[in-house]
Amino acid sequence: MFNARSLVFSLASAAALALASLAATPVHAQEKITYLLPAPFVLPSFAPYVIARERGFYKEENLEINFEVGKGGIDVAKQVGAGTVDIGHGPGDGSIVVRPNGVPIKIVAMLGGGSLGALIVNGNSTVKSPADLKGKTVTVMSYQDGTFYTLLGMLGAVGLTRNDVDIQAVGPTNVWQLLLAGKSEAMLGVPDWIGAMSDNGGSPRVVPTDQYFVGLPQTIIASDRAIREKPELIRRFVRATLRGLNEIVRDPDAAAKVYLKAMPQYAGKEASITRVINLYAQRVFKSDKPIGTIDVARLEKTQDFYAQHAIIQSKSPMTDLYATGFLPTR
Repeated sequence: MFNARSLVFSLASAAALALASLAATPVHAQEKITYLLPAPFVLPSFAPYVIARERGFYKEENLEINFEVGKGGIDVAKQVGAGTVDIGHGPGDGSIVVRPNGVPIKIVAMLGGGSLGALIVNGNSTVKSPADLKGKTVTVMSYQDGTFYTLLGMLGAVGLTRNDVDIQAVGPTNVWQLLLAGKSEAMLGVPDWIGAMSDNGGSPRVVPTDQYFVGLPQTIIASDRAIREKPELIRRFVRATLRGLNEIVRDPDAAAKVYLKAMPQYAGKEASITRVINLYAQRVFKSDKPIGTIDVARLEKTQDFYAQHAIIQSKSPMTDLYATGFLPTR
């Protein structure tokens, strides 16, 4: 016999169980991942990540990112390859340099189309090309950083080796302070340090070097294991990060405002930071290819150059240097 009271009780019990189940297992729980950087997060070179975080792009991908710092780009590549973290921020030539040593990492996206590193001198310097560096002191951040290898590429193009130049690895602050103080003749630097020199009374000048060696931009790298086992996680991270990068390229002034809001330590330096963000947009992040595209021809040319000038001892198959399928399709 139909019992309305029993039916109502059963429906209420089922609803209560369903609600309890939803509460016990959140549908939209954010996945926490660690992303390794080669230098402190506060540097403007990492603005795409800051913009992506502040604009909620990682959250939209259900990701919560813990940014940690390694000891330069090559160290990041080694830690990613060792499985300490699944993904990280690498120099464009990272896989070229570490693959011959058995470090299993690949590029999954390039952050722009320009070279990260540039040869920078004081405005009154007589240095006109990499050939003029013979016998001079040149500063770099680290011997484990991609800009160091870009410098070696420039020297090799004019018949010089690291033994012909006094290359000093002095960290992210002294790299430009020594140049400003006249204790070095040049640095292989990034836009951050151009801004820092200008803010402190210097007159930095970029030496045109594209005809000698075209460096690579920054990249997102992942371990072979992560590419195989966690492709969707990597895809979500790349998609969110490239949205941040695209905002910088599209409107660097607006992106700088978002960046400055997230970085209160730059209070009073708004004009300088905005100038640096614009330098990144114009010199590094901008590209004539779809956002994130891996420039395979340029990657191959760089590897050939490194092998020719003994910067690496052996070449890797090109398919070992990068992975496809991680860029946005819309």
